[in-house]
Amino acid sequence: MNPYDSLLAEAKGRPFAAIVGWPVDHSRSPALQGFWLRQHGIDGHYGRLPVEPTRAALEALVAFLKCTPNARGCNLTLPHKIDIMPLLDHLHPDAVRIGAVNTVVKQADGTLEGRNSDGFGFLAALAEGAPGWKATAGPAVVLGAGGAARAVVASLVQAGVPELRLLNRTQSSATALGLSFTPTDGRRIAIERWDERNAMLDGATLLVNTTSLGMKGQPPLDLDLSRLSKDAVVNDVVYVPLETPLLAAARARGNRCIDGLGMLLHQGRMGFKAWFGTDVTVSADQRRAVAADLDA
Repeated sequence: MNPYDSLLAEAKGRPFAAIVGWPVDHSRSPALQGFWLRQHGIDGHYGRLPVEPTRAALEALVAFLKCTPNARGCNLTLPHKIDIMPLLDHLHPDAVRIGAVNTVVKQADGTLEGRNSDGFGFLAALAEGAPGWKATAGPAVVLGAGGAARAVVASLVQAGVPELRLLNRTQSSATALGLSFTPTDGRRIAIERWDERNAMLDGATLLVNTTSLGMKGQPPLDLDLSRLSKDAVVNDVVYVPLETPLLAAARARGNRCIDGLGMLLHQGRMGFKAWFGTDVTVSADQRRAVAADLDA
């Protein structure tokens, strides 16, 4: 049975959405979306849909969503967030601003709109995990230049960070990302060399790791936090493991820490409302349920 037929069989005629990626088995989006479906007694389904990283495969995905009556849309994870954009009928301004789509919503007329809730999820998790933190308080350091970094950088610039220091192992990628979001009001995005990452922590009020370093199965993030203020917030968007070596080191020295699960949970709220018509909130019970799914 092909993945589309499997998803339809799971949905059993109910309204459905899915997480689309290649690979997709690792995604915990079904656990978080399934929690809300059960919590609100909604007869719907949220599944997984592996889609190869080719234009033909993405065109088939778009055709499937449009021609399937009970399809409501999908989430997108690596490597599809950018490549899907030219295939959609409409793009929300936030998706255009960030330059990536993580949520596709099927409209009443059957057209597909691309949205991006990653920036919303990042800021919501930051507000929840570090109450009182203000973007205008001082410089922010962002490590990485991939899809998550795009949402983080765009959100921090829009929130009013006075200076953003961007570092990536491949500096050309950081340069391209920084040029995409350079503010027009005199604030700066400083593109720094990866080997200067320790020095760039001086005076920072926020450190965000968007790289895969520290993720289960990946090399650790080699970073000396001694130059980071103990008042700074440390956020790692990695959520496997929840307590990365970076967060463990930061927590041990007294920094406020935010793991990647908060961003994952909060970004899912916008899609759920669009697909199933219900406003949802992130709760401690849901967090425990998804964290348990991570350990399964």
